[in-house]
Amino acid sequence: MKRYLLALDQGTTSSRCIVFDCKGKEMARAGREFRQYFPAEGFVEHDAEEIFESQLAVTREAIARAAIDPTEIVALGITNQRETVVVWDKTTGKPIHPAIVWQCRRTESECRRLNKAGLAPMIREKTGLPIDPYFSATKLAYILDHVPDARARARRGELLFGTVDTWLIYKLTNGTVHVTDPSNAARTMLFNIHTLSWDRELLRLFDIPEAMLPRVLPSVGIFGKTSPELLGASITIASAAGDQQAALFGQCCFGEGDAKNTYGTGGFLLMNTGEKPIRSKNGLLTTVGWQIGQKTAYVLEGSVFICGAAIQWLRDGLGLLASAKESEELAASVEHCGGVQFLPSFVGLGTPHWDPTVRGAVFGITRGTTRAHLVRAALEAMALQTADVLSVMQEDTGLTLPSLRVDGGAAANDLLLTMQSDFTGLSIIRPASVETTARGAAMMAGLAAGIFADLDEITSLSAVDRSFFPTLSDSARKKRLADWHAAIDAAIAYSRAITL
Repeated sequence: MKRYLLALDQGTTSSRCIVFDCKGKEMARAGREFRQYFPAEGFVEHDAEEIFESQLAVTREAIARAAIDPTEIVALGITNQRETVVVWDKTTGKPIHPAIVWQCRRTESECRRLNKAGLAPMIREKTGLPIDPYFSATKLAYILDHVPDARARARRGELLFGTVDTWLIYKLTNGTVHVTDPSNAARTMLFNIHTLSWDRELLRLFDIPEAMLPRVLPSVGIFGKTSPELLGASITIASAAGDQQAALFGQCCFGEGDAKNTYGTGGFLLMNTGEKPIRSKNGLLTTVGWQIGQKTAYVLEGSVFICGAAIQWLRDGLGLLASAKESEELAASVEHCGGVQFLPSFVGLGTPHWDPTVRGAVFGITRGTTRAHLVRAALEAMALQTADVLSVMQEDTGLTLPSLRVDGGAAANDLLLTMQSDFTGLSIIRPASVETTARGAAMMAGLAAGIFADLDEITSLSAVDRSFFPTLSDSARKKRLADWHAAIDAAIAYSRAITL
């Protein structure tokens, strides 16, 4: 009997599913974008029902394209956009409010209040996170505060909370399983990463009833089974992990010091720091990578809020591109940016600044500036932001990385990876499949289901597509980084001036 693994990859702008065989070879895939809602300045929402329906549809489509029988699927793994908040009625299973997306900045004022109250050190010590609208806690509190009777209903045990992994598992199991894993729980700002449990002091601080919260299970393990009518068979759900942790796993970054960067809607650089969390002095997040049995892998993470979304904005917002793929050819049509600096901080700056007030800016425009210069500047911004994150990560750990593994949709862009190598001075390694987020979810599920004996076997199944090496001199690299940092300082100064 043939055996297959399924990866459900629920992202910020699209839902996808990939079918793998038990050697890690991709058999088929399907995906579709879903609607983004922007009800007010800085607000970002999703329809949680649409998230599930789109994920279910592409999963059925991928199975059909693979031309396999659903009974041949040994297990499925789930990986997901993180921090996004869904609250639903325990009886009906219906959301009581649109899902509040990780990008949403509506709780900036509440985060400022918490910071002014001096709570940041306590929260960072417990969670490894700064106080920021990025994380789930203030979003969840917002829903409970703004939906009539929601707090009272939550206290009565009538409402459930979950990040997207929890929501999908709940729906796939017909409302019988309410769980999450440590990698997703660790992004809520309610989870103690040292005790690996929900923190009651934080729950009191945000007035979150513990009964709302999902049970936390190891990332690699059995979560439940899908309702047979959904996918044509009752399939074991054998892994769950946030998208960036799944990508780290999919890149086989199993050793201390191994690192990868994912170019998605945002940009996320993660380094495996082993079984002990490392506290950052430079604005990096200390978080959970995954838990296998009783062993927990911790990571340092740098977050770039807007990465591939900058190209999407140039395409959809300004109409400068017909497609994202066009960006490489157009950017390569000019030798440099013509002095243009593009800071795509549409929802604030992430690592190492953590300043939600900074907005996007473009500097250096002249009459000679063309759309090609703007597109090239956007690609450079993706690489420059990542270079900044890598710099502070090496400083925090004392490690000098010989190379950086990369993935995500934009990792197919050779020009971007050439820029990344130039701005970091490192070799950049692109795997044979840049779909490492989905691959990580599938490999985790295969490990839980006994398809793979251990991590070494999973490593043996990985392959490299191409490596990129730096061509810039040290002096040219330093000059480019200095110009970039001058643009960041200017954008920060402007944002502070207009908000005073």
